[in-house]
This record gives sequence, C-alpha cells and structure tokens, in this order.
Amino acid sequence: MSDNDLFEFAEDTITEQKETQYWKILVVDDDNFIHQVTGLVLNDLEIEGRKLQLLNAYSGSEAKAILQQEQDIALAFVDVVMETDHAGLDLVHWIRTELQNKSIRLILRTGQAGTAPEEQVIRDYDINDYKEKTELTARKLATCVFSGIRSYRDIVTIEKSLNGFQRLVSASTNILKTHSIIEFGSASLIQLFDLLEIECSSLYVAHTSTDKYTDDDKIILGATGNYVGYGHNYSSINISDKSKALIDSAFANKKTYIDENIYVGYYQTADLTESVLLAQFTQPVDEFHIRLLEIYATNIALVFENVTYREDLTTTQAELIYILGDAIEMRSKETGAHVKRVSLICHELASLYGCDEKFVSTLTHAAPLHDVGKIAIPEQILHKPGKLDAKEWSIMLRHAEIGGDLLKNSRKPITKAGAKIARHHHENWDGTGYPDGLIGEKIPLEARIVAIADVFDALGSRRSYKEPWSDDRIKALLKEESGKKFEPRLVDIMLENYELFTTIRELNPDEF
Repeated sequence: MSDNDLFEFAEDTITEQKETQYWKILVVDDDNFIHQVTGLVLNDLEIEGRKLQLLNAYSGSEAKAILQQEQDIALAFVDVVMETDHAGLDLVHWIRTELQNKSIRLILRTGQAGTAPEEQVIRDYDINDYKEKTELTARKLATCVFSGIRSYRDIVTIEKSLNGFQRLVSASTNILKTHSIIEFGSASLIQLFDLLEIECSSLYVAHTSTDKYTDDDKIILGATGNYVGYGHNYSSINISDKSKALIDSAFANKKTYIDENIYVGYYQTADLTESVLLAQFTQPVDEFHIRLLEIYATNIALVFENVTYREDLTTTQAELIYILGDAIEMRSKETGAHVKRVSLICHELASLYGCDEKFVSTLTHAAPLHDVGKIAIPEQILHKPGKLDAKEWSIMLRHAEIGGDLLKNSRKPITKAGAKIARHHHENWDGTGYPDGLIGEKIPLEARIVAIADVFDALGSRRSYKEPWSDDRIKALLKEESGKKFEPRLVDIMLENYELFTTIRELNPDEF
C-alpha cells in the first residue's frame, strides 16, 4: 500500500471546512468618493493567493467600532481630517495605546498637508506611512497595499511564533509534572489542544522496547475527540482500518506522514522506545502549526522515555521492597501474604485519614520494611516455639532499633519513611511502647498507621502457632486498645470501614 493510498483512506474520516481567506483592509475617510476609488483600484488585487476585503468607515467613531469587532485587519488607510482636524491622529493614538493593536499597518492620508505636518506626524505617531491623497495613483496605492500586507504578515508570523513557543514551553513543562505512563499520555494530548488552538481528534500510541503493559507491546497512552473511549490496549482497539493502517505504517516504516488535514508523527528515542502521534484536523493546518506539532511531539517522545524509565525504577523499587519484606517473613517461618496485606491496609488507612497522595504512596511502598530489623535476630529466638525468657525478649526488642539504624542514613523518601516505621511501629499511643517510649503524636504517623495495620492483619491470619481470630474478637481488642496501644482516630477509621479491610485480607490470602 502506498503513502497516497493511506491518505486517501484518512480523508474519508475528516470533514473539510475550507473557507476563503481575505486580507482585511479598513478605509477610514469622510469622503465617499475616496471609498469608491479605493475599491475600484483594489477590487481585483490578490496577494499570496488571498483576495482583499475592504471595510468602510466614515468617521473615527465608526472605525473604532469596526476595529473592536474585527481583530485581524491587516491595513488601514486613515484620513487625517474628518469630524475634527485631528480625528485621524486621535484614531491612530487610540489604536496603538488603548486598543493595543501593534500589528495593523497604518497609512495616513490627507488632502490638507499643512494641517498635520508630515515630519511631526511621523515622529509623534506610530504610523507606517504618510501620503497626500493627490500622490496616491492607482499604482502607488497598490504598492502601498502590497508593502503593508507583507509587513503585517511578517509581524503576525513573529507574534504567532512567540506565542506558539510560549505555549510549547508551557505544554512541555506541564507534561513533565506527570508521574505515570497513562497520566502522561492524557496530559500530552490535552496540552496539544492548547498548543495548536485547532480542533482535532488525536491518538497517541507507544511501542515499548519490552512488553511490559499488554500482550501486544503497543499501548494507547491517550486519545481526544473521536478516539476517546477505546481503552489502552492497542491490539483490541476498534478504530477504523484506515487510521490503524496509518499508525501501523508509521511504526513499520519508521516514517512521519503529513497531509493538509492529517499528521502521523513517528518518533524513536535512544532506548528504542517508539511512539506515533496521529492527529486528524477538521480543517487544513498550515506549515507553522505542523512545525509546532513536530517540535512538541519530539518533546513528548523524550518525556515518554523518561517517564517510562522513572516508572520502571519505581516499580522495581517497590518489588524489591516486597521481596525483602517477604524474605524476612519467611525467615520467621511465615510464608503468607502478610507484607502485601499490611501495605494495602496502610494505603487505605492513610487515605481515609486524609493524607496527601505523596504521603500515601510513600507509606504504601515503605510499609513492607517494618520488620527489617528481624534480619539481625538469631534464628533460635525467632523460631522458639515457647515463650521467650527475659534475655531472649530483650534481644527480640532490639529488632525495632536495628531496623531503624539499617535504614536511617538513606536520603530517599521511601527508605527514610521505612526507617521511621521500622524503629517506631512498636511504640504505643500512651507511651508504654518501645524502643523510645514515644507518646501520642510524637510517634511518626507512618509508624502509627503501620502499627494498627500490622496487628489487625496478624490477628486475623492463621499462623503456625495460632488460628485466626474472629472479627468480633478483633473489634473488641481494637476498642480496648484505643488510646492505649493505638491512636483513637485510627481505631475509629478501621472500625467504621471494617469491611474494606477484611476484603483486603480475603483478596490476598496466605499460601502456605
């Protein structure tokens, strides 16, 4: 299938809204004859394929009304003397200072040169030319229009470029704030709308170097317009064969396709992560918008690589912490899902407590480290079937302090939180806990949450030395220990949402 065939396919899904574009010229003069002559001279003129549209005002006040309504007037011929001897000059001043229109090209025309001396007018007013009506022959009038329109075109292009660059920087900055792959995909296309200021339907598809997300290694990161609602699995997406053919061709040929109504951009980063951005527009887009889109799409491809790398690191870190927590539990001859359940319970408790998203995430990942200090406890004490004697118990108590010391020198948020949890999850609300005898809110919140989650799960789970407690018995203990071992507010949250926490236990059973 050729590239042309692909674009013929795509055209069927796009409604073209081509409109004739004009260069707008405002003629401000109180002499109707001047309007007629100007119209006759300029009527058939075309500049860069665009005809002229003349707007007529017979006074300064009429001109102001038109200028406030029409924001894209390229050129204005302004008579100096109209309702007053300086009405034209007043209008020029108003356009530049009050209307703040710096783009429109202004040419003053006068039939009474002495009324407004040329040197003074050019010096004191922001105009582009000053002509006496008698010198504006048909040829010179056309020359003024060509010159003025081209000047206006260049100024608008510069302004558009500056505005586009500012939107580009803003859009790229916003997507850098995203923290997950899917969040990134949605943000990148939302910013695309703001960037182009043109209605379009878009689809952002990534092809990772590993098949991490789905059985097919292509994933839909985001969609807008007609593509919204298709989910993230590219292999099962139900879009038109034509759109899919364009995307597949871009991946297969490592090539970008551009047409007046469609953009299919292919991008590959250093780690071989590939992505394709398909954008279908309801109207033709110009070269400026295509260039802006190419720069933006290049940026989001690079950001996608970074977000993927960051998410891989976060996922790997979380998995390693779970593995470490499980290893410690296995050393204690407990091979269930206790570590995972405590982490999930902590997540819900912290959320219900009102903690922010960052705190909840950090706590969830750090919770599995709560018993890391047991790695230093001798096996004969960990595995003793009977009650520990005083010496053995004093050794066992040290696991909290040891765990805190193992982790305390890290500067990473998760490990720092883990150090607080490991050291203080055996502190009691009333100050009778260990190792530091902290009381109330002096106990880190992370440790207070893990303490109740750890006990709740341990009581409700089967162990080699005990059967699981009934829910009534667990509730009774929580009420009894409220204000003693546990923070009362956390007890209330757990009792009020008890079914939520038992569901976590049921969905993550022990496997012995």
